[in-house]
Amino acid sequence: MSRQVFVGGVALGGGAPVRVQSMTTTPTCDVSATLAQIGRLSEAGCEIVRVAVRDEGDARAIRAIAENSPLPVVADIHFSAKLAVLAIESGAHKVRLNPGNIGGEEKLKMVADCIRAHRIPVRVGANTGSIEKSFLEKYGRSAPALVESALYNVALLQKYGVEDIVISVKASSVPLTVEAYRLLASKTDLPLHVGVTEAGTRESGIVKSAVGIGTLLLDGIGDTIRVSLTDDPVQEIYAAERILRACGLRKEYVEVISCPTCGRCEWDSMALAQEVERRTFGERKSCKIAVMGCVVNGPGEAKDCDLGIAGGKETCVLFRRGERVRNIPAQNAREEFLREVSALLREKE
Repeated sequence: MSRQVFVGGVALGGGAPVRVQSMTTTPTCDVSATLAQIGRLSEAGCEIVRVAVRDEGDARAIRAIAENSPLPVVADIHFSAKLAVLAIESGAHKVRLNPGNIGGEEKLKMVADCIRAHRIPVRVGANTGSIEKSFLEKYGRSAPALVESALYNVALLQKYGVEDIVISVKASSVPLTVEAYRLLASKTDLPLHVGVTEAGTRESGIVKSAVGIGTLLLDGIGDTIRVSLTDDPVQEIYAAERILRACGLRKEYVEVISCPTCGRCEWDSMALAQEVERRTFGERKSCKIAVMGCVVNGPGEAKDCDLGIAGGKETCVLFRRGERVRNIPAQNAREEFLREVSALLREKE
């Protein structure tokens, strides 16, 4: 088990649930826009949010953002010890930085002293674009290079007394990412921030993230995750939640199962399944709902579901826990089934 750190009031590692993160896309100095986006991320299920700190205006804006954000705020810093200190003093709950590009040992010590004084954690990240030259020469672009680079930078911070550290070793290659995190997990008990970097646009990025992050989570590796998508960051949260659910790491949710349909399907089960999932996605209730294309295998395949429907051209069958309840005219199936879904959710309250 990894050691535990706290980002604001949110625990990472040490047996805490795997936490979902994202990063805002608004200019951080635009406080109202940034807070509005953080609000949407929070409503979607985000638990920790990161903001870019490009200049003093961004760093100073963190004070108003952190004071009004529903989520702990992480300051993303590169190349500037001064901005790191200013962001921390402005109230950042955590800072993400690369000790190797902060400006030398004297400036690193200044940042480390500030981190300790404010008792916040720091994430040290290595990716395939930030590996030190010495490790590239020794290992090439490989898992050992990523891991040694990350641990080297961790050691720089530990030299100056910083211990609340989270590590990441991301790559855009899924196999390389998985290999690197497995190697890293064998070498440290620090909490791990897991993700596939530069994963791409929504569809390809979700697939790469699901394979990479999901594989590691099933290995028991990962204390916090970010699904990196070239899209609205809210989509990152939806994807992350689905990955956690598929890995069995989220229990309180509505699982919607549906068949892929085939030539036997004579009604629009696809549209109903999509609508049921949209309406129930945010519900923190443990239940299972099935939308099946036909009655050939529908009730049997969904026998363990709290509620289900199997369709036909003229008539659909409503069932609960595999037992037929009644027939519904196909033309009324959508409205009646949605009413049943609402009733089921009320039962679960």
